[in-house]
Amino acid sequence: MKTYLRWLWLSITAVLLSGCGYNDIQRLDEQVKAAWSQTLNQYERRADLVPKLVSSVNAYMINERTVLTDVTEARAKVGQINLKVDDLDNPELMRRFSQAQGELSSALSRLMAVSENYPQLKSDGLVRDLMTQLEGTENRIATERGRFVQAVQEYNLYIRQFPTLITAKIFGYKVKENYGVDRESEITRNPEVRFDLPTSQPAQ
Repeated sequence: MKTYLRWLWLSITAVLLSGCGYNDIQRLDEQVKAAWSQTLNQYERRADLVPKLVSSVNAYMINERTVLTDVTEARAKVGQINLKVDDLDNPELMRRFSQAQGELSSALSRLMAVSENYPQLKSDGLVRDLMTQLEGTENRIATERGRFVQAVQEYNLYIRQFPTLITAKIFGYKVKENYGVDRESEITRNPEVRFDLPTSQPAQ
């Protein structure tokens, strides 16, 4: 009899949880984590490409040491932040991560702008390939961030609705922040960069 009552209680509980949106909250929460995981993968890919690119352009950009130093230092800051999917609920760590990624994006934009003034550099097959890979990675980052933003918006909208909001409060599910969304246009725009370049191109 006790076994029967226990199974009956579990069945009723499962039905109630399903009807009040608990399962959908779980699904949407995992969807947010999956979207952020894909975004992190692209950020890591970019971080791996940066040292190779800096090393390749170093011989050409002898007059642009400040730009190369900025990129290298920004890459180092990114590498110091060990971020995981579960850290979405850590506002301070996520703020530092977004800031570091924004600084790297800005530094890379300056590097790309300066590289336009070096025909020899653009003709180098290795450099051209790395820049193509980096450009593709930047596009993938934008795509994955967009998916992450949509996943968070869907999750936040769902847990704010009645009666789901009651379930969310009972089990401790809170509204998630779309980290760095407000700074997206600032991060991705190409800054205006001007340098007084020598009249002759640097030798290889």
